[in-house]
Amino acid sequence: MSGIIWLASYPKSGNTWLRAFLANYMSDSPEAVPINELPKFIYGDSHIPHYEQLAGQPLEGLSEEELAVLRGRVHLWLARAKPHEVFVKTHSAMGRVGGAPAITPGATAGAIYVIRNPCDVAVSFAHHYQIPVSRAVALLCDDDNMLPASGGQLAQFLSSWRRHVLGWTEAKGLTLHLMRYEDMLRAPEATFGKLVAFLGFPAEPERLERALAFSSFRELSGQEQESGFVEARPDGKSAFFRAGEIGQHRCILADADRQHLIDSNRDVLSKYGYLDDEGALVF
Repeated sequence: MSGIIWLASYPKSGNTWLRAFLANYMSDSPEAVPINELPKFIYGDSHIPHYEQLAGQPLEGLSEEELAVLRGRVHLWLARAKPHEVFVKTHSAMGRVGGAPAITPGATAGAIYVIRNPCDVAVSFAHHYQIPVSRAVALLCDDDNMLPASGGQLAQFLSSWRRHVLGWTEAKGLTLHLMRYEDMLRAPEATFGKLVAFLGFPAEPERLERALAFSSFRELSGQEQESGFVEARPDGKSAFFRAGEIGQHRCILADADRQHLIDSNRDVLSKYGYLDDEGALVF
């Protein structure tokens, strides 16, 4: 594939884990890739310096429409950054922002989409952004949800969890590989092995095992504790790598908040195996 392969997900769904795995698989090194070197392997679609470089000026004062046009130029520029596929992380929802596509079709070769139980997403989202869990639940159900600009990143249109998932997984003509966070954790060899096959990378068991070890929660959390992480909160109020577990919502979410997420997302939860035959959460 040539062009951008998007690494897409709602925030706090496993995107950094995916990037760490790919960086380590591609580097095929006997030592783990430092987490602060991930941008050398995978770009970010909202990194302000990219936009200012192409605009030739600071972004202050640009209208939403001007930023939208600039976004398309940045995507095309990133797509041509390498002679082969280019991996670019995004949390953007599919759709139009400022009159232009949030994800530029002409720059796109394909996408890897990571989906995670929204009840666990809400818990991790609340921890990372230091907001009440009930507020995080409300944001995940808000079709107009926007992630504010911070840490050198442009504001990103997220929409609701449901619309985010459907926008990516039902996009017409998009070559897509879907990964469930829960499968990444419970069956890593099989799940990441399918990813390797999708990308056409060499299927080497020892290389796969090493990349999984170097991108494990224990490894990434240890690196953050030792060296910090450039994507962590600037105020240091929370660790980026918090727990990396399944089902924490069961002891953190209020029953009403959990039920609200189920009721708001029932069709998508059913489609991707998050509900059993009786409509109860599997994870």
